Amino acid sequence: MYKSKPKTLFIGKKILYLPSCQSTNDEAADLLRQGQGLEGTVVITDYQTAGRGQRGNQWVAKPGENFTLSVILRPHFLMANEQFRLNIAVSLGVFDFLLPYLGPLLKIKWPNDIYVNNQKLGGILIENTLQGNRLESSVVGIGLNINQLDFEEGRATSLLLMLGRELSLEALLPELLASIEKNYLLLRNRKYDLLKTRYLQHLFRYQESHLFQRAGKEIEGVIVGVAETGHLAVQINNKLEYFDFKEISYVF
Repeated sequence: MYKSKPKTLFIGKKILYLPSCQSTNDEAADLLRQGQGLEGTVVITDYQTAGRGQRGNQWVAKPGENFTLSVILRPHFLMANEQFRLNIAVSLGVFDFLLPYLGPLLKIKWPNDIYVNNQKLGGILIENTLQGNRLESSVVGIGLNINQLDFEEGRATSLLLMLGRELSLEALLPELLASIEKNYLLLRNRKYDLLKTRYLQHLFRYQESHLFQRAGKEIEGVIVGVAETGHLAVQINNKLEYFDFKEISYVF
């Protein structure tokens, strides 16, 4: 399975397919510890028994119906305080892959969930290792709902549900990896301003007044940007405030 090689320079040139595993991020991290973490290596599985999302959330997907994979990157060109730049590039890589299928309904929900019609289509979990004040390696975990019909989470959807037809994971994988590499190379070539502009352009509820929840209370605010650190900038009662992951949540 997954024998088709993408038309890329390095991402996906080596693909490790596992019928099942605990976590593709864990498997990729093991490769790095063993000195086998060649940049661009992809670990992909049909079934994760203990997939992870942002900040300890669990990622659940039915076996063989979706993308559950990790990509090893070596972004030595990024300083530790520039980690969120990688998040932006990868989010846009996934976004650009899905855009031809879903069009303008597609959004990136801060920091890196993929949403369509107020429903979650996928998520990204990036785990970085530092060497001094630079990034040594990154394991980019990606979960995308492709052919799943039923979800325990009511705010989840899939390409199948959106398009009304099943898609081949084998055929889609090269497209996904090529799109990620394209945006990663833009980052490596220091096209950060271009990437940041596009990230904000497609950001979920950007520059719109909406309800949020903070410390158990509902507040009204407007997302006005994202700081270099990755903190979400929200205008609340004429005051600009910055939030880290889990410090603020969306009210639907």
